[in-house]
Amino acid sequence: MSSFTGSDSIPPLWLQILAVGVWVSLILLSAGGVKRFAKGNSELIRKVVHIGTGNVILLAWWLNIPANIGIAASILASLFTLLSYRFPLLPGINSVGRKSLGTFFYSVSIGVLVGWFWYLEKPFYAVIGILIMAWGDGLAALFGQRFGKHKYNVLGGQKSLEGSLIMTLVSFTVSILILQTVQGNIWETWLVSLVVAVVATGLEAISFLGIDNLTVPLGSAALAFVLNQYIIS
Repeated sequence: MSSFTGSDSIPPLWLQILAVGVWVSLILLSAGGVKRFAKGNSELIRKVVHIGTGNVILLAWWLNIPANIGIAASILASLFTLLSYRFPLLPGINSVGRKSLGTFFYSVSIGVLVGWFWYLEKPFYAVIGILIMAWGDGLAALFGQRFGKHKYNVLGGQKSLEGSLIMTLVSFTVSILILQTVQGNIWETWLVSLVVAVVATGLEAISFLGIDNLTVPLGSAALAFVLNQYIIS
């Protein structure tokens, strides 16, 4: 499996779970701090959690966390987020009755990508998909909300050209950094990253019911995988 650590240096399972638990705790503490000092800005709180949670995939890759652990965690998180739409389990992140299913789709996408690419022994594609969703979508929303002046609508959802530009730049940066780490600084890496970034931006623009939290990570990872199979092999 393509990972940061060799098979002889994989930490024990309890340490892997502890590391993820500590990280998630730090995310929740950060969200609590933002909630305290940025009163009324629920979007900022959601994006702090959105970006922070996505980085768990890097820990999973780095620590070689088994696929079944990642899938189980995704199932539990998905069930928890579904309940949060009916009960106040995640105040500030999911409000009761909220129409968007983005948090649920986000949890599902992590499980699907781990189940797919961990078993193919190519976890870095899952990392690409989740980090594009975490950082690209997260920063695009915050930047577009603050600086977006040129608005456009897609299927009833409003976006900004400024936010979409950030999505493209961040998606390209994520793709190029991960792929260069794995396959080196070759022209194919740049081409695949560019195509993935453009497609990810298009998928992010279609966000009714939060569906982009599913289509962006799955689409980005799948596209990077398919393009690499045809271009490099």
